[in-house]
Amino acid sequence: MRRVRTYQVGYFVGSLYSKSINRVLANALIRIAPEELQFTEIGIRDLPLYSPDYDDAYPPAAVELKEAIGRSDAVLFVTPEYNRSIPGALKNAIDWASRPWGQNSFDHIPAAVIGASIGQIGTAVAQQSLRGVLSFCNARQMTAPEAYIYFKPEIYGDDGTIHDESTEKFLRTYMEEFRDHIQRVLTVLPRSV
Repeated sequence: MRRVRTYQVGYFVGSLYSKSINRVLANALIRIAPEELQFTEIGIRDLPLYSPDYDDAYPPAAVELKEAIGRSDAVLFVTPEYNRSIPGALKNAIDWASRPWGQNSFDHIPAAVIGASIGQIGTAVAQQSLRGVLSFCNARQMTAPEAYIYFKPEIYGDDGTIHDESTEKFLRTYMEEFRDHIQRVLTVLPRSV
């Protein structure tokens, strides 16, 4: 019998809002994800604003951020759209993780991007902005399927349940594709321990 490999996925919720619909989406994704994927949230709330002044002595929150990414086989970004881009808190976290120069935590890491919005374009512009940043950081991004989620509160339960069959099917397929993407990337580019 073939042993199934488990992958540790660190996930970012791009919003600091306590009632974030992207946190609701993240909970739903975790609930329906393939069993090979184990999730740990990578917190961004306590990070100060990044400055190169910190490069010689990172504060504890930034050290923990980089260590959490280091413990992850892959990362999932669940982001809202603020002013046609990504939230400042998420960009700040990426800046911390990708520095100091030459110590980029996202180098070759399998990554996926998804987001929800109450608008019908469902974070499409924010995701394109985030993809540009992750490309510079040399993350190995899943490019398809794209997932721009038009959020309707009646579809999602507080416990991560999804009350719409077509939405659940789409998101389940997305997470299965993410698992397959992780497997492909790590076969070619294993993460160093």
